[in-house]
Amino acid sequence: MELRKEWKLNQLIILSEGKMAESKGALLAKSVQKHAGRAKEKILQNLGKVDRTADDIFDEHLTNFTRQQNAANRLQKEFNNYIRCIRAVQAASKTLMDSLNEIYESNWVGHDLLYVQAQNIEMLWQDFSHKLGDQVLIPLNTYQSQFPEMRKKIDKRGRKLVDYDSQRHNFQSLQGNPKKRDEIRVSKARETLEEAKRTYELLNSELHDELPALHDSRVLFLVTNLQTLFSAEQVFHAETAKVYAELEAIVDKLATDCQRGTYTLKKSSPQSPKSPISNSKIISSAPSSPISIAGATTDNLPPGVLYRVKATYKYNREDVDELSFDVGEIIRVVEYDDPEEQEEGWLMGVKEGSGEKGMFPANFTRPL
Repeated sequence: MELRKEWKLNQLIILSEGKMAESKGALLAKSVQKHAGRAKEKILQNLGKVDRTADDIFDEHLTNFTRQQNAANRLQKEFNNYIRCIRAVQAASKTLMDSLNEIYESNWVGHDLLYVQAQNIEMLWQDFSHKLGDQVLIPLNTYQSQFPEMRKKIDKRGRKLVDYDSQRHNFQSLQGNPKKRDEIRVSKARETLEEAKRTYELLNSELHDELPALHDSRVLFLVTNLQTLFSAEQVFHAETAKVYAELEAIVDKLATDCQRGTYTLKKSSPQSPKSPISNSKIISSAPSSPISIAGATTDNLPPGVLYRVKATYKYNREDVDELSFDVGEIIRVVEYDDPEEQEEGWLMGVKEGSGEKGMFPANFTRPL
């Protein structure tokens, strides 16, 4: 009994699979026949043997659509490339600022502020990159994604138009020979023609509405997208300009401290145990003999003047106790009123001619 049931079940499965195979074969044959019929119709139309249904308005819509699709594809391609470049510069900026933070010594002026500003730059880059991706690129991708689907619908409309023309020509052929007219075939051809016409006209009508609407949407999309892009650019560059101004100010302060000798290593001069007398005493004890101090002569100088220097660079004072001078001016170097106030790399001097007195950086002058 069990064997008989199993045998019947196998027979049912075999019959079912046979019917499915026949169905697939029929569908394949029908598809091949349809493609062959379309190819034949197109060849006859290209040769001028049969006419084709013309639609000048649709052709204009199609031209506009193709131009719009090409523009969208190019914009998407170029903006994707722009985003990649922005992210590459963002990574390079972070690496550069990390390097500056490492080499900027902790005892230099503005060390902590430099770190803060580097973090600000990184946050500005991140915000800018996210805005371009979320508010510009995503809407652009959404806009561009409409075109492939619309293109599929246009291609389908083209196939249905060929089917309609083919059925129209077939129906006309059957009607054109009254001697061999077969009413059954004519009736069936009429039904097939009407069905093909309905399918084509439905798609054609939809595209006559959708294509102009899509074409008109390009202006509003571009306005919104470009406004977002340019606004993000403007904010980013304005804010980064402020940060770089702060960084420039930090470096300017470092330059000023450097000119004052703040970061110059102090050199210790070994003293001879046999001669504890200072240089100043040597000078005062032998006024008649010219003595050279760092390339300067002390001969025939007014009382109190150690030596004379000439300005090689212009200097504008930053404090009231400093001395301003132009290139070429002569300054008489004198001793500090309080020797403890003397700073490394700075001298006290009096300008010849004006008599102005004040501190000035030694590396802005050369001895005479």
